[in-house]
Amino acid sequence: MTRDHEVGLTSAEITGLWTTYIGESMSICMTKHMLKYLEDADVKPLLEESLAVSQKQLNEIQTIFMKEKFPIPKGFTDDDYNSDAPALFFNLLPLSYVYGMSRLSIVNYGMMVTAMAREDIRLFFSKCLNSSHDLFNKAITIMLKKGIYDRPAMIPYPEGIEFAKNRETFLSKWFEPQRPLNVLELTAIFFNSERNYFGLVFLTGFIQVVKDERIKKYLIKGKKLAEKQIKFLNDTLRNDDLPVASMVNTEISTSTISPFSEKLILNLITTLNSTALTFLGHSLSTSSRADLSVEYSKLMVEIMQYGKEGMDLLIERQWFEEPPHAPNRKELAK
Repeated sequence: MTRDHEVGLTSAEITGLWTTYIGESMSICMTKHMLKYLEDADVKPLLEESLAVSQKQLNEIQTIFMKEKFPIPKGFTDDDYNSDAPALFFNLLPLSYVYGMSRLSIVNYGMMVTAMAREDIRLFFSKCLNSSHDLFNKAITIMLKKGIYDRPAMIPYPEGIEFAKNRETFLSKWFEPQRPLNVLELTAIFFNSERNYFGLVFLTGFIQVVKDERIKKYLIKGKKLAEKQIKFLNDTLRNDDLPVASMVNTEISTSTISPFSEKLILNLITTLNSTALTFLGHSLSTSSRADLSVEYSKLMVEIMQYGKEGMDLLIERQWFEEPPHAPNRKELAK
């Protein structure tokens, strides 16, 4: 006779729930600020839906943790959101925000679903993935309607298929720095440019509102790093006579009053920085032109160094909430 029994959360399941809680609590603060000043009748329902999704996911994770008698993370609260602050971003940036964040969420939730064993946790992350996909589709539909969706480069269709004829020819052609970009490389370049433009907007806005000089200098350094990546990627496209990606929805107000705590701002930038490593790593794995491989490798080192500086600032100010970790058996054995 078999007996049903409750299986505890694995480390992967804790990771997914914990990181989602932190991320969604941050997103709620960001979305509340944007919603307060948003008047666009097409975009406002999308932001309201995004906020409702984040709040629902937060509540569900709280319920799971309470049932498991697992400590609920602090994350970000209304203490990290200044509801009296003037608008920092306006025009259609909230639409780009939903598009950009839902795109990142699709990637993250897709990986999380495949790492979950317990049925209720798998179902939870499947719903999270579906919600993000729905928001992503709605955001693109509105962007296309308003004529602000920047498409990846178009190329002429090939006349036929081609196979490599011998190893020497394949390798010399494949790793030739000046051969034309293939579609895998073009795709990586476009979305890396888009991601950096996205970060550039937030960095520009945050630089003008933060008061801590060390954090301001850190954000300025991040802005220069994003600009460096954009220049390299656009120069690569220009060398192949291809159109470069352009920044849209970049309007930032002149407010110098921050709507968010410096804790939230610094955590957001370090989070976006860590996702950059994921996407650059993927770009490196799909790009076989020598100049791209070299540059992606160098950029990853710079981004890791920049991320360490951010973590140092967070830890120094006691703003970094540590993920749950395994017990230190060596210490317990003393």
